[in-house]
Amino acid sequence: MFCIKCGAKNSLEAVYCQKCGALLEAEEETRIARHAKIETPNSDEAEREIFSIRPTLMFVKIGYALAVLGALLLVAIISFININTSLEISALVSVFAGLSLLLIPAFYHLKQKLVRFTLTDSKIEIDEGFISKTTKNVPLRTIQDITVSASVPQRMLGFGNLIIENAGETGGKIVLKNINTPKKYADVLLKQMRQLNK
Repeated sequence: MFCIKCGAKNSLEAVYCQKCGALLEAEEETRIARHAKIETPNSDEAEREIFSIRPTLMFVKIGYALAVLGALLLVAIISFININTSLEISALVSVFAGLSLLLIPAFYHLKQKLVRFTLTDSKIEIDEGFISKTTKNVPLRTIQDITVSASVPQRMLGFGNLIIENAGETGGKIVLKNINTPKKYADVLLKQMRQLNK
């Protein structure tokens, strides 16, 4: 034990310094402060969702309108055939044939509803499917480039595609198709990438 006044070395049992006679006090232990680590049960639950979008239903709505027009036209043609020829087609068959045209846009409507793109703090999640669901996670740190592309009809209707170039293990491009106001979502995605790299 060392005296705090004169610095002389004393035995561990000494109460007073042998050189200057000062009262010796017990040495204080040096303690290292550590930050408490907060553990969450599941890190995915702690992630904040920034946006969640689905492909636009604009083409599906146009498809429904065309299917209804096609169904009316088909029923009119069958009625015209019934009136002007000896061939008799049942009204039930003509209605069923007209309604069956609605199955085409209904299929695409269901297909669009089963796709969802979600941006969280650190990744993009691409969910597809209904009964068998597939979720693809793209970490924001592996994204190299984001491109907004739109064909002429897409530009006229105000939507387009987000093309994400991924530098992950699989690599390649991921296309988020038919997104309303894609530039806005691209800007949000770029802003989140910048915050993550700070």
